[in-house]
Amino acid sequence: MKSETSIRGKFKKLWKNYLLQSFLAVVVLFVLVLVLGRDRIVVISAMGATTFIVFAVPKDYAAQTRNVIGGHLVGLAAGAIFYFTPLPYYIEYPLAVGIAIFVMVALDVEHPPAAGTALAVVINEVSPGVFVTIMISALVLSQCRYYLRHYLKDLL
Repeated sequence: MKSETSIRGKFKKLWKNYLLQSFLAVVVLFVLVLVLGRDRIVVISAMGATTFIVFAVPKDYAAQTRNVIGGHLVGLAAGAIFYFTPLPYYIEYPLAVGIAIFVMVALDVEHPPAAGTALAVVINEVSPGVFVTIMISALVLSQCRYYLRHYLKDLL
């Protein structure tokens, strides 16, 4: 566990980035929710963790464009597969997440929040609108990280 003085020292050093990057996360999610609509809010909620990774640890492996987009594609696919199976929910939900994790690791596109995408899809629905919502969100967040990369710092 980090000592209190080290935490305070880091905050003193990076306080502007803490404020800026948190504010940017709010703005990006605000725009996504506004544009994509309330009816997709459960699916969009899977993007909350992606937003954290992109703006709090932008240099992390999981924040790379390949991982954000690839991971959410895998999550979508895993969720869609189990959405259409006739299995009970208590089997479908864990299998969707487990398969998403396996495929992400196998394809080297690890993005932990995409496991939430698999779960959101299998719970809610599979439709072109869900696909577009998640992929637009992943693309917007990835592009924000890419274009702001010179200003964003790892905050953890």
